[in-house]
Amino acid sequence: MKPPRSAEPQEPIRLLSVVIPARDEEGRVGATVEHLYVELRLHGIEHEILVVDDGSTDGTWTVLQQASSRVPTLRPLQNTGDHGFGRAVSFGLDQARGDAMVIMMADESDDCRDVVRYFEVLNEGWDAVFGSRFVRGAGVVDYPLHKLFLNRFANLFLRVIFNVPLNDFTNAFKAYRRKVIEGCRPFLSPHFNLTIEIPLKTIVRRYSWTVIPITWRNRRSGASKLRIREMGSRYLFIALYCWLEKYFSRGDYVRKKPDAESAHSGT
Repeated sequence: MKPPRSAEPQEPIRLLSVVIPARDEEGRVGATVEHLYVELRLHGIEHEILVVDDGSTDGTWTVLQQASSRVPTLRPLQNTGDHGFGRAVSFGLDQARGDAMVIMMADESDDCRDVVRYFEVLNEGWDAVFGSRFVRGAGVVDYPLHKLFLNRFANLFLRVIFNVPLNDFTNAFKAYRRKVIEGCRPFLSPHFNLTIEIPLKTIVRRYSWTVIPITWRNRRSGASKLRIREMGSRYLFIALYCWLEKYFSRGDYVRKKPDAESAHSGT
C-alpha cells in the first residue's frame, strides 16, 4: 500500500469550526456542547460550535437555545430544507467560518479530548486527520457486536479497493482544513454515506492525511439514527463513484500543487 502524502508547512489554524448534526438528541446534545466548550477553552483554542438541528421532533432546539446562554461559542442552526445526516453536515459546513472543520456526533460517543488532538495534528501541516477506533492506542466501549462485524467488513472492502492504509473510513469523526472541504465539493451524500464520501475524496484527490487513535463510546441514551439495511446501497454507490474517479477521471479532480497552480495562473 502506498503511504499518504507527507505533511508540509501551512498557515496555523486561527479558528476551528466543530460541526455537529443533531436529530432528536435532547438528552445528550447539551452535555456534548458544554463538555466540548470546556475542553477547547482549557487549551486556548479559538473555535465555534455549530449544532445543526435536523428536523428534531423532541426538545433538541430548546436545549440548544438554553445552552447558547452558557456557551458563547455555540451557534445553533436549523436545517429547514430536506433532512438527512449528510444534508445536515453539509449545511453546517456551509455556515462554518473556520480555517478547519471537525465533524462530531451529538450523542457523546466521540471524545472531546480528541478534538484538541485533531487541532494539534492539523497544525503539524496535514490537510486532514482521520481518527481510527481500530488502531493501537484507540478505545472502543460497548460496540454492538453485529454492527462491529459489518463495520469491519465494510472498512476492509474500502481499504482493499482503494489500496490505502486506513481501517476506519465509516467513522464520521474526522478533521479537515477548509481547502479540503472546498476541494471535495459538491457533496453527493444526503445521508450517512457522507461519512465515507469526504475521506474517500480527500484520499483520491491527493490531499495529505494521517491517522490518530481515538476513543468511541456507544450512546448511553436515545436511539441510533443509522439504519444499516437502508444505507448499504447508498454506501456502495458513493464507494463506486469515488473508485471510478480514482481510476478513470484522469486526474481532473486531483489537488493541484502550488507550483502548478502558479504556472497555470501566470504568476
